[in-house]
Amino acid sequence: MIGSVPIHGDLILAPMAGYSDAPFRSICRAFGSAISYTPLLPDDAIVHAPQQSARFTAFFPEERPVAMQLLAKEESRMLAAADKLMEQQPDIIDLNAGCPVRKVSGKGRGAALLLEPERLARLASALARALPVPITVKIRLGWDDNSRNHVQVARMLEDSGVVAIAVHGRTREQAFSGRADWQAIAEVRAAVDIPVIANGDVRTVADIEAIKAVTGCPAVMIGRGAIGNPWIFARRDVETVPPEERAVVMRRHVHKMVAFYGEELGIVLFRKQAVRYVQALQGSAALRRRLVTYQTEAEVLTAIDEIAGMAPAAGAPPQRVSTEGGV
Repeated sequence: MIGSVPIHGDLILAPMAGYSDAPFRSICRAFGSAISYTPLLPDDAIVHAPQQSARFTAFFPEERPVAMQLLAKEESRMLAAADKLMEQQPDIIDLNAGCPVRKVSGKGRGAALLLEPERLARLASALARALPVPITVKIRLGWDDNSRNHVQVARMLEDSGVVAIAVHGRTREQAFSGRADWQAIAEVRAAVDIPVIANGDVRTVADIEAIKAVTGCPAVMIGRGAIGNPWIFARRDVETVPPEERAVVMRRHVHKMVAFYGEELGIVLFRKQAVRYVQALQGSAALRRRLVTYQTEAEVLTAIDEIAGMAPAAGAPPQRVSTEGGV
């Protein structure tokens, strides 16, 4: 349970700008992702450019439960944006306190809120008081290794009325480099009584079980490891998925992208996903180079037909993990 919302499953697609849109989320949901998180939604864009934000807040009915992730640092504007989001009846509102991107954290939002735990707690408390849905927060371990405050922040968030916390096991300074510190996530899990969702360096089925064993968390959030690999939510490693099955899912994905965005934008946005679907297939390098140039749905579908006839690459077993930490 996340507050009053029942969650059926222990694997969740992470909110990722440029990737976790409604078409991809719905595919991952069909494979077993238990919650659909929108990419981060800046409060100023929601309030002042609602038409431009519409495609980022849109979701399909089959995606529920849906969590809308809000990016904010000022209470009044945050609450105005939250009111706008509530018009779409999300099941959960999530506050982003983990985005490491400079254009976000450099403006005092995202992971920069970890430098101001009191401000973060006030924002979370304001959301919890104002909204009728559960409030969750996604955090990192701190700004850098010298200012790790993940346990303190988690306790403050719990006291503020937050009902679940997702923890990416890196600092803001690390961004996505180095290893995720799963032991630090375990420290958060031990410090609070609300559900903690573990995130970071989960790319294989073995990683899922390893991070759960290390952290004790009841659920796992998967980001980059799910791109081109929705099968991970069904606990299948992508290397085991036959080319013809990949082709079936790719066709479904491209059709959804074109229907959602229109052909021109839909194909442009699909290309970066397409190159990941063909990972670990023999002869895929040349095909990947072509995929990033295609402009029409017909071209992409022709390439997908070619993928169906490929063979898996030899000697490409799933990456091994250690239960001592991230991959």
